[in-house]
Amino acid sequence: MISDELGPTVELDPTVDLDPADELDPSMQYFIKAALGRKATDLVILDVRKLTSFADVFLICSGRSNRQVAAIAEHIKADLKKNSIAPLSIEGLKEGHWVLMDYGHILIHIFLDPVREFYDLEGFWSNARRISVEDYVNVAEIDGNSGAVES
Repeated sequence: MISDELGPTVELDPTVDLDPADELDPSMQYFIKAALGRKATDLVILDVRKLTSFADVFLICSGRSNRQVAAIAEHIKADLKKNSIAPLSIEGLKEGHWVLMDYGHILIHIFLDPVREFYDLEGFWSNARRISVEDYVNVAEIDGNSGAVES
């Protein structure tokens, strides 16, 4: 039996028009806002649904230091937990070079800048459709200290 309390009620930004065929999980807004909440840089969203069966989306971002990479990951985990979204697993948090957060259909990769350049996931998955962050959130409304939408 599944409780109604487990899944958050997610409403898409009414100012955003998405093609229903391209529409991803509406909870993408939570993931994006959480990543931007600790000033993650170079946020890239890749739609990998047609390329692999183990995930729908890769959310890739960077931090400028291993401490910032870990802080971004901790913030994402805490922010998503507020919306009853828990990770299946988190790897690399201690080192802070490449943190992989597995949320099932969404994989979050948080890199230290040089490590991101070395592994070049965007190049490896170059056939994936890139999704604009602005398709899901109004970036101007994100509070860079908390990830919350400013009122």
